[in-house]
Amino acid sequence: MSKSELAARLQQETVAAMKARDKDRLSVLRMLQAAFKQVEVDTRQEIDEAGAVKIVRSYAKKVKDQLAGAESAGRPELVAQAKAELVIVNEFLPVELDDAALAEIVRAAIAETGATSPREMGQVMKAAMARVAGQADGGRVGAAVKAQLGG
Repeated sequence: MSKSELAARLQQETVAAMKARDKDRLSVLRMLQAAFKQVEVDTRQEIDEAGAVKIVRSYAKKVKDQLAGAESAGRPELVAQAKAELVIVNEFLPVELDDAALAEIVRAAIAETGATSPREMGQVMKAAMARVAGQADGGRVGAAVKAQLGG
């Protein structure tokens, strides 16, 4: 299995940040690389593209949580730092699906599974998440499934 395109792009951006002596950007990119390496060590295999997106999305969620904590604590310097970090991390995430496209994917997943009630939400979620492929947060997908199944 070859290295994911996202991991390769991350490596290129890290080298570019080193050459530009951009310490803030370099710090964020190295943290992302460390997250990739940790998963590779834990699973003992290279990360595929879907796994790479999952890692970046997880890291972005962690930064959003830090941002929320800094805002609630009234720490403007940490808020600014977290927002800057989030901008860099979001460069590596695929473009989010809009609500209409997400609703269409959920409709197709419902048709595929034949689900008719909220009790079958798990089956629909599995099918929808496979189609979404990292382009929408699981919470958004769950809300769309719930809305269409009447849950």
